[in-house]
Amino acid sequence: MGKAAVARDLPDNEAKAVARMLRVSPQKLNLVAGLIRGKKVSTALADLQFSRKRIAIDVRKCLESAIANAENNHDLDVDDLVVAQAFVGKALVMKRFHARARGRAGRVEKPFSNLTIIVREVEAKA
Repeated sequence: MGKAAVARDLPDNEAKAVARMLRVSPQKLNLVAGLIRGKKVSTALADLQFSRKRIAIDVRKCLESAIANAENNHDLDVDDLVVAQAFVGKALVMKRFHARARGRAGRVEKPFSNLTIIVREVEAKA
């Protein structure tokens, strides 16, 4: 006996990957996620490869994971995949203090983010 399988919350032509606890602010991560929204996965991977943003490496890793999930778990064709959604969420914020003048302290916030990428298989145009 075991628990019943959880119903899939995505359509059959979609797959997703989630990267959690990325050490970057959600605002900066959303700039990189905006680069790949709506693009074919081959174009999105190339854009991330040559992006000068540090977090683009982690976004590329998450996109490659979504592509692998689509191919291995859901039998989707890699050549027909597009990035349907790429959205960013807030995770925890570490609070630190930095010494300032006259014995005071300045607050330093170190935010973390979550990234979800959903890829969708679209039919090739004839």
